Amino acid sequence: MSRIIHIQPLTKEAFTPFGDVLDTDGAPDKVINQGKCGRYHDRAHLDFNGGRAGVSLFNAQPRSLPLSLQMVERHPDGSQAFIPMSEHGFLIVVAPDAGGTPGTPIAFESTPGQAINFHRGTWHGVLTPLSAPGLFAVVDRIGTGANLEEHWFDDPYVVTPATKPTA
Repeated sequence: MSRIIHIQPLTKEAFTPFGDVLDTDGAPDKVINQGKCGRYHDRAHLDFNGGRAGVSLFNAQPRSLPLSLQMVERHPDGSQAFIPMSEHGFLIVVAPDAGGTPGTPIAFESTPGQAINFHRGTWHGVLTPLSAPGLFAVVDRIGTGANLEEHWFDDPYVVTPATKPTA
């Protein structure tokens, strides 16, 4: 089995099993503020089992590629939205659930203007900006109880840029 994961562009279709892509694709749902602002309404399914929504700021150090993917985590009691506060995309790693452990990971790279929301219980990599600053607004569950599970891989995966077709 290959331990190489090639990064693919972040699309709503590819990311749907893991969460929501937050962007301004398509026409706004309504125009507000004296006709000067398009509202793209209710783009994320926020889910906070027994808790409440909290907004935090994360300031993560940029990583470089290739990236050694040693672990993934999930939050069984709450969704988690990552909203970049810069004009850079970022790396997103997710994995399907395979009977309580993560299956083979998948890597996406967002473009400027895209944010994501992981659905509750989705295996995902840690916050991984590829450029500075790594400042993000994060909307996630605030509440009691353990809401973090980590899975460390016996053999790390290597996340690399997508290969370019040769001419």
